[in-house]
Amino acid sequence: MRIGIDISQLAFENTGVANYLSSLIEELLKLDEQNKYILFYSSLRKNLKSEILNLKSNNVLIKQFRIPPTILDLLWNRLHIMPIENFIGDVDIFITSDWTEPPVKKAKKATILYDLIVYKYPEETHQETEFNPLKFIISPNIVASQKRKLEWVKKETSKILCISQSTKKDATEILGIPQERLEVIGAGI
Repeated sequence: MRIGIDISQLAFENTGVANYLSSLIEELLKLDEQNKYILFYSSLRKNLKSEILNLKSNNVLIKQFRIPPTILDLLWNRLHIMPIENFIGDVDIFITSDWTEPPVKKAKKATILYDLIVYKYPEETHQETEFNPLKFIISPNIVASQKRKLEWVKKETSKILCISQSTKKDATEILGIPQERLEVIGAGI
C-alpha cells in the first residue's frame, strides 16, 4: 500500500502540531516496513530538518516543494483543485494534518484533528490577513483557513484521527461528525 502524509506542519518547529506529527511519523516508520510512505512537505522559506531527511529508506520517499501555505489554502481549501496525486503520485491513502485539505483523485483520506480552537476561541487565533510585498509577508487569516479546511474534512474524509477524547467530543458537537468516523490517537511519550 502507498500512504501519503502531509508533513508540512513540521516547518513550525516546537509547536504541539509539529511535535505530534513528528512523533507519529517516526513511530509509524519504526513499526511498518511493508507499506511505502510518500511524505509531502511544502514551505516557501523553511527546509526540512535533517532528522526527517534521515528517515529516507526503501519505504520512504520525501517530496519537497516551495509553495507557500497561502497558495495551498487558495488551491485546496478555497478552489479545491489540484489533487495531491499531481504532486506525489498515486497513493491509496492520504493523511492530512493541520493547514490544508487537498482533493484526491482516488485515494481514501484521513486527517489529524488537533483541536477546534477556531470555533471555540476564535478571538485567541490570528483572524487577519496581512499582505506586505516589501517584506515578502503574506500572513493568512488562520480562523477562516481552518474553517474552510474543516468543511472539506466533513465532506470527504473517511477517518478523522483526534488527538484526545475532548477533540473527538468537539468534532461531534461542533462539526456534527458521526462517531464512527472519529478515532482517538493520543500523543505518545
